[in-house]
Amino acid sequence: MSDVTKLSASEIAALIADGSVSAVEVADRYLDKIAAEDGDVHAFLHIDADGARAAAAAVDAARAAGEELGPLAGVPVAVKDVMATKGVPTTAASKILEGWLPPYDATVVERLKAAGTVILGKTNMDEFAMGSSTEYSAYGPTRNPWDLDRIPGGSSGGSAAAVAAGLAPLSIGTDTGGSIRQPGAVTGTVGSKPTYGGTSRYGLIAFSSSLDTPGPFARNVLDAALLHEVIAGHDRRDSTSIPQPVPPVVEAAREGARGDLSGMRIGVVREFGTTEGAEPGVIAAYQSGVDALVKLGAEVVEVSCPHFSYALPAYYLISPSECSSNLARFDGVRYGLRVGDDGQRSLEEVMALTREAGFGAEVKRRIILGTYALSSGYVDEYYGQAQKVRTLINRDFTAAFEQVDALVSPTTPFVAFPFGSRTGDPVQMYLADLYTIPSNLYGGPAISVPCGLSEGLPVGMQVMAPTMRDDVMYKVAAAFETTQAALVAPAR
Repeated sequence: MSDVTKLSASEIAALIADGSVSAVEVADRYLDKIAAEDGDVHAFLHIDADGARAAAAAVDAARAAGEELGPLAGVPVAVKDVMATKGVPTTAASKILEGWLPPYDATVVERLKAAGTVILGKTNMDEFAMGSSTEYSAYGPTRNPWDLDRIPGGSSGGSAAAVAAGLAPLSIGTDTGGSIRQPGAVTGTVGSKPTYGGTSRYGLIAFSSSLDTPGPFARNVLDAALLHEVIAGHDRRDSTSIPQPVPPVVEAAREGARGDLSGMRIGVVREFGTTEGAEPGVIAAYQSGVDALVKLGAEVVEVSCPHFSYALPAYYLISPSECSSNLARFDGVRYGLRVGDDGQRSLEEVMALTREAGFGAEVKRRIILGTYALSSGYVDEYYGQAQKVRTLINRDFTAAFEQVDALVSPTTPFVAFPFGSRTGDPVQMYLADLYTIPSNLYGGPAISVPCGLSEGLPVGMQVMAPTMRDDVMYKVAAAFETTQAALVAPAR
């Protein structure tokens, strides 16, 4: 049998289902590979070897008993360290939560376990999901398997790198302003952001509550759709969860894999074509991707979304404002790190010392920005105005989707950049999410699919669809995938 770590998730599931390989054997192969290779990549913060083997053994026992297995039963998956996992360390890559063992599972984790997937461990990330490079982890950066001197994107860089390096066939990330799609693009993996509210935020350590969206990473579009179907669906514990059936994403991915987009209208956003700073190689790969859509039978038309140019500044008022509110709970009083409690200092001093020691520089920067934007006399001028811009962006999307079935763009303006090249200039770092942020402000689904190489590094094409039309997104992405050569990170 071929090396299971080179197979897709659906292929692994099929082998387990027909008894060609046991789930325990698959889990052990991945655990061995992580032990041998993750020292270079640092995709994981914690490996749950005992939990993985126990989950795999349960799948093997169910199969031996004649029980019907789910479509991903026995398939290993890695989970971003921002999702609560009962009894397994969950830190959000921050010192302020070092060693915290949640007493419950996030809904996404519950659904992964119920589906019989095998959770290998928790992946590295930018602290509290604030970053675009995974350089802002309190536990050291993750490296891009394509070039260990370059970033894997962020904030879900560990989850993307785990899949790109073959350390897991599937992983879970979260997307607030592009934190699944952008690392997907720069690591040559498929990264999908479902419709906001389509996947539950219960048990997710909040960054920006009106934007955070859990979603899948995979090696191909079908695998991403299979994982999407497992984790999606209404959750009464999440007040923003959409009480509607999950769109037929797996069926759509299989339909798209036939390579026919006849009758579909796909829009390219005029305003994205004037973006300054986009690398020529990225634009060239994207233009080739658009040409491929035409060859698949799609009608490609230009649409105008005039307020997309305001998405980046609006996002960097809305998300820091919400993070300022959400992170107020980390005060050294209820749980987590506690510094300076010597019986002499006041509660306010203990809180200040705890936050100074526990939060990293980027988290502090965003808390300060958000607190200022929400302060008396400024909330209407900054946060209120940003919400008005959000409404205008929503109207742009609504108008565009009256003309086309889906929109496409580059996922990022540039390929993976070297470590340290942007950390001194936060604005340049924020530009990594230039193309992805509008979909978060709108709430619609968006996916990044590998779209060739530039200077030997992966480029991604983004497909955006209307809210709760995740199936349209997967159909277009799967069809486009048929025109592309599979990207495989060089062996180290």
